[in-house]
Amino acid sequence: MEQKNVPNKPATAPRPAAPAAPKTGEAKGGSALAAIVIPLALVLSYVVWKFVMGDGSHFQGGNNHNNPLPGDYLGIVYKGGVIVPILMSMFLIVVTFSIERFLTISRAKGSKSIESFVRTVRQKLNVNDITGAIATCDQQKGSVANVVKSGLLKYQEMARERGMDKDQKILAIQKEIEESTALELPMLEKNLVIISTLASVATLVGLLGTVFGMINAFAALANAGAPDAVGLANGISEALINTALGILTSAIAIVMYNFFTSKIDELTYSIDEAGFSIIQTFASQHGDNGVANPTVA
Repeated sequence: MEQKNVPNKPATAPRPAAPAAPKTGEAKGGSALAAIVIPLALVLSYVVWKFVMGDGSHFQGGNNHNNPLPGDYLGIVYKGGVIVPILMSMFLIVVTFSIERFLTISRAKGSKSIESFVRTVRQKLNVNDITGAIATCDQQKGSVANVVKSGLLKYQEMARERGMDKDQKILAIQKEIEESTALELPMLEKNLVIISTLASVATLVGLLGTVFGMINAFAALANAGAPDAVGLANGISEALINTALGILTSAIAIVMYNFFTSKIDELTYSIDEAGFSIIQTFASQHGDNGVANPTVA
């Protein structure tokens, strides 16, 4: 049998290992923040509810078992029952992680407008000024600039590579951008799961407090003889306060979660736009043999 000689394709050059260590540290930092914030919010909320809102000065006769003074909202909230500090802690957690995510995503954008940054990079690529595009990334900083810079560095590496064909080089650049994006996105989405969880759980906890309040209200009505007006009022107050706190916390969590996801989508779109420009520029500036076109400096 005649055996055909198949030319060996050049092996792809080994890729440097991804810098996973910094990302691991960031993940540990995010977990440590959650481990600190959540218990601290629970303790702080209980202390405020028990010793500030439950102080006798907010109630008739100086006793928190009595009705709150007219117009004293701290005493009114205290009458919401033991579910109130849980809802207060959820509210504090949502606010804390919303501030943390806002600062993180703001840093991820970089020092300038993300639209201006992508436009500048595309202008540099149009004139094949890769070094200038990398300098722009160094000035911009942030997650988007990090991903774009990794793609540009791979662009330079592939431009000097002579043992790979054009398609292999383009694939290598595209893979580098995808891997860099995969490293950056978890940092942007970190702790959003806490906000999204509280968006649902806060409403349910508020309804649980509402049920407890209605149980107390109907228990006051069930007394033989004249109904216990004070017990009925306290039960209804407990139900409404828990409902209000649960709805407020859930509403804020939903708004903030949608806001942050939309910002992350904008960053992802900017990364995709810049990555497409890098790949298109490489494809147009280099011939099929992987050597830069002679007309390009």
